[in-house]
Amino acid sequence: MNLSLYGVESHWIAVDCGMMIRQDLPDSPLQVPNLDTLVRLGITPKALIITHGHEDHIGAAAWLWPTWGCPIHATPLAAGLLRLKFAARGLATDAIRVIEPGEALECGPFTLRYLPLTHSIPESCALLVATGDHRVLHTGDWKLDPEPLIGAPVSASTFRAIAPVDLVVGDSTNAPLPGHSRSEGEVAVALERAIARCEGRVVVSCFASNLARVLAIGRAAQRCGRRVSLMGRAMERMVGVARGLGYLDDFPPLVPVSDLGYLPAQEVLVIATGSQGEPRAALHRLARGRHPTFELGHGDSVIFSAKAIPGNELLIQRLKAGLEHLGVALLDEFNHPELHASGHPAQDELRTFYGWVKPGHLLPVHGEPRHQQAHQALAETLGIRAPLIPANGDLIRLDGDGLILEARHPQPPCIVSQDAVTPLAGLAGETNRARHGSLYLALSVTATEARGWTRIGRLMLDASETGHLDEDAFTDWLDMQLLELHAETLAELRLALQPKLLAWFADHLRRVPAIHLQILAVEAPSLSDLD
Repeated sequence: MNLSLYGVESHWIAVDCGMMIRQDLPDSPLQVPNLDTLVRLGITPKALIITHGHEDHIGAAAWLWPTWGCPIHATPLAAGLLRLKFAARGLATDAIRVIEPGEALECGPFTLRYLPLTHSIPESCALLVATGDHRVLHTGDWKLDPEPLIGAPVSASTFRAIAPVDLVVGDSTNAPLPGHSRSEGEVAVALERAIARCEGRVVVSCFASNLARVLAIGRAAQRCGRRVSLMGRAMERMVGVARGLGYLDDFPPLVPVSDLGYLPAQEVLVIATGSQGEPRAALHRLARGRHPTFELGHGDSVIFSAKAIPGNELLIQRLKAGLEHLGVALLDEFNHPELHASGHPAQDELRTFYGWVKPGHLLPVHGEPRHQQAHQALAETLGIRAPLIPANGDLIRLDGDGLILEARHPQPPCIVSQDAVTPLAGLAGETNRARHGSLYLALSVTATEARGWTRIGRLMLDASETGHLDEDAFTDWLDMQLLELHAETLAELRLALQPKLLAWFADHLRRVPAIHLQILAVEAPSLSDLD
């Protein structure tokens, strides 16, 4: 959940604007940066600068940008993903401006240059922030990958040319780890070997944003005689944007998930979201046997090509238990560590990089305190001054005397429901709803013994004014919601269902229509009626 601010006198810029999913809380809400401190200090950024397109760097932009209204500068892939997010919430996208890696821009007293680095998503860039006599290198997320699959390796000469810098605000995520992180090229070879050994259906789960990994899986599937399908909205969205920018030109043709049942098991490979056990993700539905057109069983394999994020262990354990109950073979970071590579630098990469840019000071960010402490200790062995380990809300001054902690502002969590559609600019009022069309939905339901509800008979749906809608996917989602909603009356059911409907259509239609919902209670048919 990244949001950094740089200020000179009264002029401020923001770098990144991310969110995280709080899977430890009921309904897995989102946590976004808390802006109370900025309001209290009178800080309004003149620009939002995006380093790359990961959710923990762009995910909160559509929530928080309307309070700023400033220009947003991002590389093409991140800009494309941001435009989709803004359109989904009814926001204008005019403020999103594309800057190519390697280019520079002026913003008040700041000059910023985008310097390409390799990471687990294309177009990840460090920012050289120059103002007055000071030059700060904000690394963002990075690694030194000699074979990144997408994009070029890091140019050592580019970073040697900017040396020395006064300060590096640097990635600490893998600072405790000795050696060098694994290359995406190595992972590609390991994936092909693993897939070649599988006999039944194969599902490979990875982060949707790791396009190099997605490309490697697609290529491996093709070489192993398998047809490729995507499962999960985030995966489909990411691949669609990347293809539009020419990143996946040699990716094999895709097969709709609904057609996989016509293929022999040994010819099927699905790339799916859900490696972290997310209850809403595609892999979770497969583990529960709740996908409408695809199922797993004995002889099939699931490959986890992603490392568990701390805090997600219990969810992942439950997911794997569900898959094992189906008789599925599991390949993960524990029994096959070669199937994943981190996107962050280990100690040898940090030493190499700091040898290039020769920083006077380091501010270790990202990761947990133990990662920052390891980064601080490494810097000191290299003669780099690292007097501070910052916490969220720290206001730090850089001047001729070095780094000084000016103030510490506590940052209470700011939680936003995934199912709520907050009335932001461009997403409220009858005029806007009329422009986005109307959707008419009528369903007959009966209460179940478990306090949930189940649909009886045919769903009546008229979405002709709203554009393309996958009615099968919507019906499957709706049936799952009804089963899980606890409501005593139709009025309570309607109240609980309405925000979920709004969120679903915001995600899948990229705009929210006016929803006219009618719910009727009927009795479930008895066995004699069925006879």
